[in-house]
Amino acid sequence: MPAPANAAQRPTGAFIGASWAALLVGAVVYLMGLWNAQMMLNEKGYYFTLLMYGLFSAVSLQKSVRDRLEGIPVTGIYYCLCWVSLLLAVLLLTIGLWNATLAASEKGFYAMAFLLALFGAVAVQKNIRDIAQFNRAHPELEGSAE
Repeated sequence: MPAPANAAQRPTGAFIGASWAALLVGAVVYLMGLWNAQMMLNEKGYYFTLLMYGLFSAVSLQKSVRDRLEGIPVTGIYYCLCWVSLLLAVLLLTIGLWNATLAASEKGFYAMAFLLALFGAVAVQKNIRDIAQFNRAHPELEGSAE
């Protein structure tokens, strides 16, 4: 019998692992690319800052959306700032890569690693939130592997 729609469900171990893998692979590969890139240090700083800004804004947006769904107050200005920040991070990366003197394959590498890291950050945040909600609903099962 399926659980009610509002029942807390714990994410599967496979989804938790895939989420962390997406975050770590995306971020580490992006950073390895920067480390090995033949570009000036200020360019590397720009792309590093965009990754950090993008990760923070993606997690903030996911949290804001989830808070609103759960009836936790989120101000409209903060919610809008989260959206603007995420879109700005992606836009700035796009502009930076468009104007960069990199091979098309390198541009694609950075874009895909960036997006993979953002997806992973959102999924990890969702899992953390889902696990906390599940543990609050089922304190007798907290810490169990099931």
